[in-house]
Amino acid sequence: MRTGLLDRPGAAAAIVSLAEVPHADAVHPSSSAQSDETRLARARAFAEPLLSGRRFDTGEDALAHADGVAAILQGIGAGPGIRAAAWLVYASEYLNKPEEIIEQAFGADEASLVAHTRKLVQIQRSARDALADEADGEMRAEQVERVRKMLLAFSRDLRVVLLRLASRLQTLRYYAASKVPAPGVLAGESLHVFAPLANRLGIWQIKWEIEDHAFRFLHPQEYREIAGLLHEKRLEREQSVEAARQQLAHALAQAGLKADVHGRPKHLYSIWKKMRGKGLTIERIFDVQALRVIVPEVGDCYAALARVHDLWRPLPEEFDDYIARPKPNGYQSLHTVVLDEHGRSIEIQIRTA
Repeated sequence: MRTGLLDRPGAAAAIVSLAEVPHADAVHPSSSAQSDETRLARARAFAEPLLSGRRFDTGEDALAHADGVAAILQGIGAGPGIRAAAWLVYASEYLNKPEEIIEQAFGADEASLVAHTRKLVQIQRSARDALADEADGEMRAEQVERVRKMLLAFSRDLRVVLLRLASRLQTLRYYAASKVPAPGVLAGESLHVFAPLANRLGIWQIKWEIEDHAFRFLHPQEYREIAGLLHEKRLEREQSVEAARQQLAHALAQAGLKADVHGRPKHLYSIWKKMRGKGLTIERIFDVQALRVIVPEVGDCYAALARVHDLWRPLPEEFDDYIARPKPNGYQSLHTVVLDEHGRSIEIQIRTA
């Protein structure tokens, strides 16, 4: 069955691991044998006096931003090298000879990562300033493509891209927490450039959060309406999906089926897109909660389907057998919608690896 690498669980971790393969010419200082925590503590201690009391043009405290970026990178499984750079990139703005000083303190590889990230930041800043000067302030297709190509030009070192994605997400979180609307140019760039890039890399948790924040700033009224219709907050929806995932995984195991079960709640931006694109009401969006079941063989797909329908009440009109009738692009899977014990709909996709 057609499934891409990024469809599979663990893709984000694989991308992060790939990004951290040491460069052949990396020069590590004698202190490289130190523990990860010591390395990170050194990077933060180095940056703290340089960043304390400083604010970005967004209004965000510089040290708080660097702390947030490091935390986001930790959340996607990034190692100490990239996380240390979260502090060093911003600290380098206030050094006379940043590459030389960082190389002496942290090694040539860290200095190179900081230099490349700074260069991309400067290019992005110039592009955004030029766009902000234009009358409409909207991101047109050619401008989106220009910024996207800029980011991809740096993708030979995926660490740079991961740092920029984490930084953008942290900036959006700051605007959301401070209740200050993000500039339209920044929100548009986030939605049309950064979110697709996170999607391309398979880093779903960054993708959906960037999308939801950007949606909130670009379409505040629609955002509030959909948030109100869902009744549950994001954390509650995530907890509901995880409970359903565990329940189904246990039921399949009891039936003797070897299966990987994964779940995710649909996020506000994707709900809005589906409602608008298909002219649906929120009641007709059945994949607000969704589970994916991966089994070894085609026969196991149908056995798993039977167990799903034993566990929860199916909606027969929402069943699709794309194994018997594959989509034109070759996609094969079973799709069903069920109602859980609370009457909430769950879309379940079942397919082989």
